[in-house]
Amino acid sequence: MNAIEFDHVSKQYRLGLVSTKTLSHDIRRFWLTNVLGKEDPYLKIGETNDRASKGSSDYVWALKDITFNVEQGDVVGIIGKNGAGKSTLLKLLSRVTGPTTGQIRAHGRIGSLLEVGTGFHQEMTGRENIFMNGAILGMTRSEIQRKLDEIVDFSGCERYIDTPVKRYSSGMMVRLGFAVAAHLDPEILVVDEVLAVGDAEFQKKAIGKMQDVSKGEGRTVLFVSHNMASVKQLCKSGILLENGQVKYTGLVNDVVGEYIGGGGSTLNQYYEDMNTAPGNDDIRIKSLEILPADGSKDITIESGVIFRLKVWCFKENAMLDVSMNVKTLDDIIVFGTGGAFGEVGEKDSKKGIYTLEFSLPPYSINAGKYKSEIWFGENQRYLVYKGLEQNFEIFNTATDQGYGYETSPGFMRPKQEWKVNFENI
Repeated sequence: MNAIEFDHVSKQYRLGLVSTKTLSHDIRRFWLTNVLGKEDPYLKIGETNDRASKGSSDYVWALKDITFNVEQGDVVGIIGKNGAGKSTLLKLLSRVTGPTTGQIRAHGRIGSLLEVGTGFHQEMTGRENIFMNGAILGMTRSEIQRKLDEIVDFSGCERYIDTPVKRYSSGMMVRLGFAVAAHLDPEILVVDEVLAVGDAEFQKKAIGKMQDVSKGEGRTVLFVSHNMASVKQLCKSGILLENGQVKYTGLVNDVVGEYIGGGGSTLNQYYEDMNTAPGNDDIRIKSLEILPADGSKDITIESGVIFRLKVWCFKENAMLDVSMNVKTLDDIIVFGTGGAFGEVGEKDSKKGIYTLEFSLPPYSINAGKYKSEIWFGENQRYLVYKGLEQNFEIFNTATDQGYGYETSPGFMRPKQEWKVNFENI
């Protein structure tokens, strides 16, 4: 069963003005849209909300023709750049504003945490705001009373619960707001980026609560965040928005990879002109290759990986070194390595072309999308140049499949053999 359905939903805003500039146009708009139920004639001249260009129209589409369904109990991450339409989408779902065109169907009560202080009356105390929010969701006073201690304990605001919320810090406001939204039994929980205001301990606590809400209680969660690690930890599926439109949907790892720009195993970089190649007056990059060690077409778990770097070196008689971190696309370091241009401790660099290479043996690293980050230093203390990154992918073609082994979690993928010994009792 679908908990949420977006059917060709669009939202348009007019920049700077609310009316159509003339009374006659305002009356005509009211007659056509409110009385006759027809489409607003003044919304047909809009254009897509492209943040990179100014545009020529006063109308912009914050969202354009959005269609997707979310199943009950699913946890969906909504990601995209600033201005992509993520918050607008959640506001439409939460009925803070209405769509210009299309229909939204939500089956169940919605608890929203969109902005710091959303749904709170600033002059009322924290306790009074809890009861007010519960009443808005259609709960009785006795139902809210049963949840009150749990909400206050989770928020960590017990000392200030009878203080007007206008005196709360932004962190306290988020703590109480999330506790209210998560504990007052909404069938759909909508959470925007506001959790970033909280401290690391509370963010971890909040993500754990959202996991409990979705898995244990079967409620639906929509989560907007720029923290890809949190999105991947919490969500099962994802939606990528770009310029107000859906660019990609699917499993969360695939959606995050599409957003960050994960590439395949053959995206190597070559530069022929030393004057324009990446680098500076000390070091410039000639090429970076990430290749399957066994010469096959793609990098796989079984092939091993070669990292081969060629550089123009212009710095003589220096103790130069190279370092590389291999990271996930959301910047979690898998491992780091490094080496010297010559003998360790010797200032023997020369002007010329250096080839620097290291390799990973087969069954070292698991299938997935990664990126390498390279920098050069002098005397293991001073940074010479940093700035080259390269995405690559390791494909899952391992033939030694065992129970669950073909989808082994984690970064490492060692080839292991289990020995079994049996004795009669």
